Amino acid sequence: MKKIYIASYHQSKFGKLMGMTVPDIVRAAVDGACAQIGAPASALDTGSLGAACNFSLNEQGLLAGLLAGVPGMESKPIETVENACASGGQAVLSVIQKLLLGQGETGIAVGYEKMRDAEGKMDGKLIGKVLGYFSHPDDREGKLFVFPHIFAEVMRDYMAVHGVAEEHLAQIAVEEYANAKYNPWAQMSKVQITLEQAMTIEGLNRYVVEGLPLKTYDCSQITDGYAALILATEEGLNRLGVKKQDAVEVAGWAQATDPLSRTGRDVLRPAGAGRAMCKAYGMAGLTSADVNVAEVHDCFSVMGAIGTEVIGKAAAGQGARYWVDGKARPDGECGINTSGGLIAKGHPIGATGVAMIGWAAMQLLGKAPAELQVRNARAAATFNIGGPICASVCTVLRAG
Repeated sequence: MKKIYIASYHQSKFGKLMGMTVPDIVRAAVDGACAQIGAPASALDTGSLGAACNFSLNEQGLLAGLLAGVPGMESKPIETVENACASGGQAVLSVIQKLLLGQGETGIAVGYEKMRDAEGKMDGKLIGKVLGYFSHPDDREGKLFVFPHIFAEVMRDYMAVHGVAEEHLAQIAVEEYANAKYNPWAQMSKVQITLEQAMTIEGLNRYVVEGLPLKTYDCSQITDGYAALILATEEGLNRLGVKKQDAVEVAGWAQATDPLSRTGRDVLRPAGAGRAMCKAYGMAGLTSADVNVAEVHDCFSVMGAIGTEVIGKAAAGQGARYWVDGKARPDGECGINTSGGLIAKGHPIGATGVAMIGWAAMQLLGKAPAELQVRNARAAATFNIGGPICASVCTVLRAG
């Protein structure tokens, strides 16, 4: 099987894209990724674009046609993928699979989400409604904001089953805000919180659902943003003029989907996620012990804990403790979410999976901001989810 490499990564600053239209966003993503390596879009053989709210919030379909509208991308095999919050990761796998099928030697994976209007304002009720579409109808009953409510229940159950304190999960958010301070692309780079603030119910910080432990600071951000990765085979790297030592190998990857309904499955130990992560490690010929960089899908703080367990850095119920003990810090055992994670970096749904892989690649190339750079970064794992821990996309990366 051909080896696949990340040749280039580009992203917008996460937060507000203001008056940028969807065609503007797609064009900027491609142009930015190409500019990183001085290659024209015409050098790319294929592409895939991931987004989740293009119909419901942007009134735009056939995104593949917008990607094909970028000069140099016309008449190529391109597709749009949607896998809820795992859409970006799915777009990356789509390009990898195209390259392995012989549809080219180079390709671009783009992810984006435009969740705010041209003035940077958001309609919270509308966003809550359309994101609720990515859950099972039976799980929506009685929930005004579906996903915060679902994950508030997951948080409650995680704490009860594993005996985890609320403040231990809050510590994850505190650590991620501390990382975001040094990430110039992070939405919350100018905001810092203490554990006391994360635990105090006042001002912006409140319990999202009455009677459940999820607080505002436990939640990821509503975000505009885009990200793009150029992927290539060895032949493709040569064509693009990228040296192997300047690239990162996607050494292992896998995707798995559990039933959308939470009924009858253990979301605290998500079977599909575990299976996909194990398969990605197996393909790479690595184990969790080899990994000292990771980006996990912390749409809510409890997922930072569960994600730490999925990538194999902690046993079930011990994920939060890994953070509390300082092991997830950039200078810890494994730098997890050194980008700031979804909680502080931001969560532009379709871009999230692409950005996770891109940031991990930056770490392996030694190109992360100095304050966040993991020393001797050798291998990375990423875990991107969609829905109520339903869709899982996992990758394992190593320096080329």
